[in-house]
Amino acid sequence: MNMYDLITKKKRGDTLACDELSYMINGYVADEIPDYQMSAMLMAIYFRGMTAEETTDLTKIMAASGGRIDLSSIPGKKIDKHSTGGVGDKTTLIVSPIVAACGCYAPKMSGRGLGHTGGTVDKLESIPGFRTDLTQEEFLSVLRACRTSLIAQAGTLARADKLLYALRDVTATVDSIPLIASSIMSKKLACGADAVLLDVKVGRGAFMKTAEEARTLAALMVDIGRGAGLPAAALLTNMDAPLGNAVGNSLEVAEAMEVLRGEGPADLREVSLSLAAGMLHLAGCGTRAECRARAEGAVADGSAFETFVRMAAAQGGDTAVLYDPRKFPQAKRQCVLTARETGYIARLDAETVGRAAVLLGAGRATKNAAIDHAAGICLDKKYGERVAAGDALAVLYADSEAQAAAAAARLEEAYAIEPAAPPPQRLIYGTMDAEGWHDR
Repeated sequence: MNMYDLITKKKRGDTLACDELSYMINGYVADEIPDYQMSAMLMAIYFRGMTAEETTDLTKIMAASGGRIDLSSIPGKKIDKHSTGGVGDKTTLIVSPIVAACGCYAPKMSGRGLGHTGGTVDKLESIPGFRTDLTQEEFLSVLRACRTSLIAQAGTLARADKLLYALRDVTATVDSIPLIASSIMSKKLACGADAVLLDVKVGRGAFMKTAEEARTLAALMVDIGRGAGLPAAALLTNMDAPLGNAVGNSLEVAEAMEVLRGEGPADLREVSLSLAAGMLHLAGCGTRAECRARAEGAVADGSAFETFVRMAAAQGGDTAVLYDPRKFPQAKRQCVLTARETGYIARLDAETVGRAAVLLGAGRATKNAAIDHAAGICLDKKYGERVAAGDALAVLYADSEAQAAAAAARLEEAYAIEPAAPPPQRLIYGTMDAEGWHDR
């Protein structure tokens, strides 16, 4: 067996056997297969695709290529969650404590933001003192005590995925559905949960631009989970516009706490409660309606908010900011973006909003760039709302006037104001599970 023959086989559109995939992945991790040959294979996969069986085999081999989290010492159901990424997506901060308050375990390893999408770890680290770099023993200790723990993903998990993703990023092969699915699901398998709920974002600010693409990806990941013994389901949620009103790390934490106290933007509340209900349903906690009622109850009685506070304290966080967001470190400059005309907001492009937040310092243009946890955007007006000329569209928070001015110019490009009201947008498209597609 050699890599030249495997590249040729895939280039012709043939299916790679499990032992051939194992040879390829294990050889690459061991530095026995060079980047140029793996790059050729990734491009062949990009153009020729993979069968569901191939993708499942690839996922399992990648999951086994590094360390794995052993959650067997934790009693009861452990339910994981994954989002494909978006702008203003702080749902993990809301959903995990809701699920924990309902009696399940919600362990979560998250990543940092890059480009226009935010990262859960960056949001958590905006809480002064909050540690995301727990050892496995510390992680399990917090999980036992609080039923949830949110930490940074360990670099040893699914090592092949880390190596392949870096290569995909520089070979224009990131947007291959089999490679996306195997990347996500290999990490989920390595994290050791009993089931996983996937939040597949759709729209301008998401990787999947159309509902058809998102359904294809969701179906493949659910199928991989079935083949790998990891029950999975997926919600398809809208990311044409940012989720909620806050974009930026400490701003998003504050907004998440509002939702946990039964307040906050309606779109963020609805997506978060739907995700929490989906996780509880996967855990066998009742029908979808019963699980939705339990999730709502955990918010209404305050137990979800208190669960997050206990978890934050256990991980070294200053919980005072969770009760009073004015105690977060504050940005030095504020800038208000106003509407130039009267009408209805017919477009609020999530990716452009995210790019504006990066200019403020709330996100990373490069992997090692520093984050300004106080920087960000609060949206006063969103899609479908009527505005008059001079009305505030958004407030920008920055360290300098120059950053604020550059970001305001970019943010203005995200808005389109039209004379007539636009049609309503779907917030949640539906659910994909082992039984198939369920329209919302």
